[in-house]
Amino acid sequence: MGLRLVALGAADPGLRIVAALEHAAHPKLGTDAGTLAGAGNLQLPLSAATTAEADVMIDFSTPEGAERALELARRHRWPLVLATTGLEPATVEQLKLTAREIPLLWSPNTSLAVNVAMLLTSTAARALRGNPAGVDVEIIERHHRFKEDSPSGTALRFGQLVAAEMGQSHSQHGREGRPGARPRNEIGYHAVRIGDNPGEHTIVFGLLGETLEVTVKATSRDCYAHGALAAAKWLVGRPPGQYTMNDVLGLTAG
Repeated sequence: MGLRLVALGAADPGLRIVAALEHAAHPKLGTDAGTLAGAGNLQLPLSAATTAEADVMIDFSTPEGAERALELARRHRWPLVLATTGLEPATVEQLKLTAREIPLLWSPNTSLAVNVAMLLTSTAARALRGNPAGVDVEIIERHHRFKEDSPSGTALRFGQLVAAEMGQSHSQHGREGRPGARPRNEIGYHAVRIGDNPGEHTIVFGLLGETLEVTVKATSRDCYAHGALAAAKWLVGRPPGQYTMNDVLGLTAG
């Protein structure tokens, strides 16, 4: 994601990349970030620290990297787009505190289509919650073999949206053996890890006699990078607070 942010950011006339940060032990430190991203030499070495003046910061890294990003953003008063998933509860609390001081947008997924799918999922859950025969909800997600967290942060967010509307209190991660009849109060999660899949999510609403599915698929990581860059532009100049992609896209769950 860092490479795609550099490549697409460098191609955007409305943006200028002033720093490209990596872990201090990264083997490519000192190499030009543009060259690494296939965007040509940007005279911008990959580094573990920066003294640059910036208007906004984007973090697509790891839970540990997100902690460092929050620290940097707070120290420099940089608006922050945080798209890292798998955060520890302590980091989430740090995030909330930081949002009191700077504008901070946290989203498990910066894709336009995914955020529209989230609105559709909330709408479907709200419309179906009173079904007297009950509704079974299963969330199936597919990602590349290198993804470390499971289920994906996006899948968990879909589940949170459904539970907020329908009241499920239990999460079931896969099934095996003879677990018995499916209880009404659960959301089932199924994580598939295959090849270089950049991300697919299907939310299944199963009723007696019919099924509704909301499916969204990425064909490349560029959708996430384009969304994060749009969010970064939108965030500059906003007052301190915690924002979402719905704010950027003008989406509401009404």
